[in-house]
Amino acid sequence: MTWQIKQFGQKPHLNNPVLIEGLPGIGNVGKVVADFMVDDLKAVKLYEFFSYTFPHSVFVNDKNLVELPVIELYYKKMKKGSDLLFLVGDVQPIDEVSCYEFCEKVIDLFLEYGGKEIVTLGGIGLQSVPKKPRVFCTANTKSIVKEYKEGTDLNEKLYGIVGPIVGVSGLLLGLSGKRNIPAIALLAETYGHPMYLGVKGAREILKILTKKLKIKVNLQDLEKEIKELEAEIMKRTEDLSEVSKQTAIKKLKGKLGKEETSYIG
Repeated sequence: MTWQIKQFGQKPHLNNPVLIEGLPGIGNVGKVVADFMVDDLKAVKLYEFFSYTFPHSVFVNDKNLVELPVIELYYKKMKKGSDLLFLVGDVQPIDEVSCYEFCEKVIDLFLEYGGKEIVTLGGIGLQSVPKKPRVFCTANTKSIVKEYKEGTDLNEKLYGIVGPIVGVSGLLLGLSGKRNIPAIALLAETYGHPMYLGVKGAREILKILTKKLKIKVNLQDLEKEIKELEAEIMKRTEDLSEVSKQTAIKKLKGKLGKEETSYIG
């Protein structure tokens, strides 16, 4: 079996859930947003994914014991409106086939719970640190772009700004479109250096998400957690994601023939 899925607790009844994906990528922008929301909203773990296609490494935790990398799915029941699902984790699948298989399995689970729409998150790597990061979007339908743009500074003029969207953040958009599931990607500008944590970009995405989904989170808490986020996220994701990043970058350079601003999912 390529993918092992472990369930935690009883299956909840969810109301038209919205799936928010935030796995490691450029600046770890999406991961910062999703991890923060899981923690701030006290979301509950529902599934844990494991695969032999993950990088061949383990973590040494604060108890001086080892942990295998995982991807997790959390849920949060809301008092009003749609409930939420969060896809978070240490890594992304590192090859094309396993990434497609993983995204199909996530969509299968999403549909089991009557999912409404999917939001993927990430960063656009720049050559310098942006003073005020802009947030761009792309989607598989025009209608969802219109919904998320209303009352926000979201920029839909993404063509020519980024190259291919590689990884789970991109494939979830494309594959969900084949199943008539509305999906949108929110991509914030960030510094493209591998050791830079895109907290400013994450903050801008959070503003848009919380407004659109009518979620209350304490953005001041994000500022307080920056040091903790840097210590935990950078240690756990940079080395493990480097394999998949470098593979994708080599392929992009070969196709594009030159270096340009690109988003690596």
